[in-house]
Amino acid sequence: MSIKENIDSILNKVEKAAKKVGRDPADIMVVAVSKTVDSNRALKAVESGIVNLGENRVQELIKKYDSLTDTDVKWHMIGHLQRNKVKYIIDKVEMIHSVESLKLAKEINKRASQNNLLAKVLVELNIGGEESKFGISEESIYEFLESMEEFENIKVMGLMTVAPFCEDPEDVRWVFKKMKNIFDKVSVMNFKNTEMKYLSMGMTNDFEIAIEEGSNIIRVGTAIFGARNYKED
Repeated sequence: MSIKENIDSILNKVEKAAKKVGRDPADIMVVAVSKTVDSNRALKAVESGIVNLGENRVQELIKKYDSLTDTDVKWHMIGHLQRNKVKYIIDKVEMIHSVESLKLAKEINKRASQNNLLAKVLVELNIGGEESKFGISEESIYEFLESMEEFENIKVMGLMTVAPFCEDPEDVRWVFKKMKNIFDKVSVMNFKNTEMKYLSMGMTNDFEIAIEEGSNIIRVGTAIFGARNYKED
């Protein structure tokens, strides 16, 4: 199948999952994960109706940003972000999805201030408690958001998690349920600099379950661009 056919299939699944639980499919953002994909293939996704592209690596994001300047792409930094690389992408991204430490938040705030920007971020949680994944614990989220109140150039737009991979996505439904519960609790706590607008969860293997449980951002790579060999630094 072509990239366009893949995207049409995904959007159809998004619509079905949303309508199954009485939600509006238009409220769900699809971020195409273009890691290791060259700019031409990323452009095909854009031409097929995808506006939001997500990258895991700063170097790749910058390269594609420069190649796709004539498009309306909104770039998302979805991978682990090292503090010393924040300065390279702070003025290029729509949102940083992976804030999981106050040290990183401090650097984002510093660089955003230098560029007269308000950096939009998501706080990453590690609900599955996996040692191989980044993210703060469920127990730490409220104290963390309270600490984030000091950063005037950051706007927390919501929460993000990466669920453990399971062959049967039903096996991680509990992760998405727990995330939605946390999201709802935070939404009424009125933290300064925080607006619970986005709940980012769900990838190629499990995005339909995530949508059923309340996700409004899904990150899809393999189902759009095909399987890729990829190893994190």
